[in-house]
Amino acid sequence: MQSSRIFIVGSGVVGAATGGGFRDAGHDVTFIDINEARVRELRDRGWDVRTEIDLSDEPESIIFLTLPTPHEGHRYDLSAFSAGTASVGKALAGSAARHTVVVRSTVPPGTTEGLVKTTLEENSGMVANEGFGLASNPEFLRAVSAAEDFANPWMTIIASRDPQNVERLRELLSPFGGELRTFTNPAEAEFIKCAHNIYNATKISFWNEMWLVAQKLGLDLDPIAATVARSAEGSINPEYGIRGGAPYGGVCLPKDTCGFLGFAKTVDVDMPLLSAVVETNDRLAAIVSEEVDTATHAASHAQLRQAASGKETAAVAATSGQQQHEPA
Repeated sequence: MQSSRIFIVGSGVVGAATGGGFRDAGHDVTFIDINEARVRELRDRGWDVRTEIDLSDEPESIIFLTLPTPHEGHRYDLSAFSAGTASVGKALAGSAARHTVVVRSTVPPGTTEGLVKTTLEENSGMVANEGFGLASNPEFLRAVSAAEDFANPWMTIIASRDPQNVERLRELLSPFGGELRTFTNPAEAEFIKCAHNIYNATKISFWNEMWLVAQKLGLDLDPIAATVARSAEGSINPEYGIRGGAPYGGVCLPKDTCGFLGFAKTVDVDMPLLSAVVETNDRLAAIVSEEVDTATHAASHAQLRQAASGKETAAVAATSGQQQHEPA
């Protein structure tokens, strides 16, 4: 593996695991952090740590933004992330080499080509993917095993408008193994990471809600949950239920979601998550029904026009009444 020059801007859990993993793989890594205690800690490990990023004498490098993005109420707090990005933009202005900036922090979809791109361009005087590369590479690291997860990834996502950036990151990251998927729109990669975390949170809350019912019934949830995790198609089949815009239907799912809600009330357990599942499905079913009615109405008018002119086609006839979204 050819050694790359790498900067890690932000050396918390994600930054330390990312930079440490690259160091172990033989790359030349420098950490950037303004937290004095963190700087001392990493220097005690023998790592190259600086409080400012300086690219003036640096060759072509890859700069990973691993800055914190905590939440403040119901929104991300991107103040520290924005400030760190601005410092990178200023450093780019003083360099003759073409560097690649990679957003690795968890950010809302659109941040890479919104806040990051704008901030870097304003502070560097350059244009993204011309004067410098811009990409997204969200992390999938668990706090308790971040270093191990980086060294042995199960999934790697790379996204950039510039194929050159994608290939550069592919060469850097593919030796670590795992499945690697690429996208052209950074917002897709950002959305994947947000949905990834929310899906995990939802599954935990689902089983906690079921635990409340099991407690009322005097049942041990652990063996029940372990069995369902291997019996439910939604758990064992990665393709099940992931087609957006297609509400569930049939006999079992509508009956048992509504029926269990009523049962939970008899044991005095409120199930807001299950209630939301039913409400969301009802809402989607109404939207889909309206779309189908609109499509059928339009097709019927098309048929009448075609019939009037004697040019009705099989394709138009087949469209009439066709269900556009079948239950997942």
